[in-house]
Formats: sequence, structure tokens, C-alpha cells
Amino acid sequence: MKEANFSYWEHKTWLSNIDFTVIGSGIVGLTCALRLQNNFPKAKILVLERGILPNGASTKNAGFACFGSLSEILDDLNSHSEEEVLQLVKKRHDGLQLLRKHLGDQTIGYFQNGGYEFFTKDDQALYEDCFSKREQINTLLKPIFEDDVFSTSSNIFNFENIKPQYIINQFEGQIDTGKMMEALLKKVQNSGIKILNNCTVETFDDDNTSVKIKTDQFTFSTNKVLIATNGFASQLGIQEVKPARAQVLITQPIENLHIKGTFHLDKGYYYFRNIDNRILFGGGRNLDFKAEETTDLAQTELVQQKLEEILRDVILPDINFEINHRWSGIMGVGNQKQSIVKQLSQNVFCGVRQGGMGVAIGSLVGAELADLL
Repeated sequence: MKEANFSYWEHKTWLSNIDFTVIGSGIVGLTCALRLQNNFPKAKILVLERGILPNGASTKNAGFACFGSLSEILDDLNSHSEEEVLQLVKKRHDGLQLLRKHLGDQTIGYFQNGGYEFFTKDDQALYEDCFSKREQINTLLKPIFEDDVFSTSSNIFNFENIKPQYIINQFEGQIDTGKMMEALLKKVQNSGIKILNNCTVETFDDDNTSVKIKTDQFTFSTNKVLIATNGFASQLGIQEVKPARAQVLITQPIENLHIKGTFHLDKGYYYFRNIDNRILFGGGRNLDFKAEETTDLAQTELVQQKLEEILRDVILPDINFEINHRWSGIMGVGNQKQSIVKQLSQNVFCGVRQGGMGVAIGSLVGAELADLL
């Protein structure tokens, strides 16, 4: 690596006497930086970001302000206790409240249009399971929401090839992901915290007094390191986190689009919503989990064809549509849904593994990460 040719001024202003270095400028990293500044007002804080924009999932997600569809919660109960699932949902709920409080509903384009889960004709067992256990889950979640979360509805959006009834989540909302991250970045920059983009951390070494960080651009020292890279955490040695690519597409504007809300299909592995008179649709990693366990931001024909097929046959059956744009984001998942917020060594800490719920829990995990110090 050829070291960047920094002047005295550049080195003095940006890369010397750094108290805290946060790796990753997504929701977790930026919230962590703001919390650190609140806790340590005189500290010099630097955020490093590998991309031109936050490069994992924070600017690439579908903008669901959700905490789990009914089938996803039932699925979680197969691998977690009732108390663990309750805590997961509570954390997502509290995290969304924190994000909204931090930035304001208008700023982030928050609308509580409700969430809908529907089932294909092949999903008979899942359909029956969800409808038979709806009241049980409502009872479980009542301490958090103080009301029934899930109710039922007929097929009001005229989707085709599905079961006749939906499950409705009255508390689910949607945000404008771009507006949300723009507001968060603005808040951080206005506070005097420095962000360096296009800078990939390659290695770091904690010698118990400070941490030496080697990036693809330069090497420097910092007192403490806080890792908030989520989907890319395994590249920094955190093996409990695996990357999970989420592929997404969006249509061209559709005249008189009647679909409004956030929608879940197949235990949340497919999800879509309305935005700017378009349908934004993502998912499909369950078609080939191994292939989607990657940090490569490309798309695959298998997933993209399936998304288009569901759009054509189920969501927009009688409407001509064109695909405007396709992209991918990288989530961080593992064998448990709980985030990992812990100390890794004397001066290195991490807040990773958001399990596809980064919008909901990112603010909370960022604050928890900062509060480890």
C-alpha cells in the first residue's frame, strides 16, 4: 500500500489525537458517534466509511419501519424462547421510537400506513398456523403495544393467486431511507464529528494502550475503536456475523397506483411497498441462502426473475409495469437474532448483527455500543 501524501495540516486536523474511531457510517455507526459526543463532549471522534455513501444496508434497505410479521415472529419462536422474542420485538419497537424522536417523522418521511402479510395458495400450512396463533401472539405483544397488533382483512388490494385473507399489523410504518440517512449524516457533520469516506479498514492492532488502524489509504492510531460494519463484520474478524445480501428492484411510476402500505410474503423473505407511485420489491435470498451469503453487491438472475414473476402474477397482475432500477444491500445475520454489542479487546468494541432489522434497532444498538465506554 502506498501511503497517502498528507500535509501537516491534513494529518493534524483529521488523523491525530483521535479519541474514538467508529468504523461504518450507517445508522449504528452514526448514532454511536453522536452518543459518544454526548457522553464525552471534548472527545475527537472520527468515522470511517468504505463507500462514497454508507455501503452496507443503511442506504440500501427497503425503508420498512417494522418489527416482524406474524409468520416471522412465529418462526422466531422455533429458535428463541417467548421471553427472547418479546425482548426482540420490544427492542425493535423502542429503536424505531428512538429514530423517530432523533430525526422527526416529517424529516424521515415516516407514514404509518400499516403492514400486511399475505399468503400464496401454496402456503396452506403457514396460513393456517398464522390465523390459529394470531390471538396468542397478540397476547404476547400486548405489554409492548397495549393493544392488539394483528387483525385480519379481506383482499382489499386485489392481489391474485393468494389466500383470501391478509394479516394486518396496525403499528407498522414506512420511511424514506434516503431522507433518513441524509438527516442523520447532516446531524453528525453539523456536530463537528469527522467522516472520511472511501476508506476501507484492512487491519487493526490493539496494543492495550491504543489501537493502530491500517486502511487502504493510510495508517493511524486511535484510543478506542467501535466497529459498526454489520454485514461486513466478518471481514474484521467477528465470525458470529455472516453477510446476507438482499436484492431489490423498483418499478417506473405507475399511474393511479392503489397499493399503499408495507407488505410481507413467505415469512418476510419477500417484502414490498409503495413509494413515489412505484412498487419497491425485495427479497428472495431463501432461493439460495449460500449464494446470498456474500458481500458482493451484484444481482442474480435467479432472484431477479422470481421478483419479477411475483410482481407480474401476484402484486400487479393486470398492470403493465417496467423495472426502473435494481440494487443490493448487505445485512448481518447469525444463528441468533440478538445483536452483538460487546467489548472485543482492551480498546475495541462492536455493535453488529442487526438481522435484517437495522432500521428498527440501529439507533438503539448505536447508543448501546457507545455506552459500553
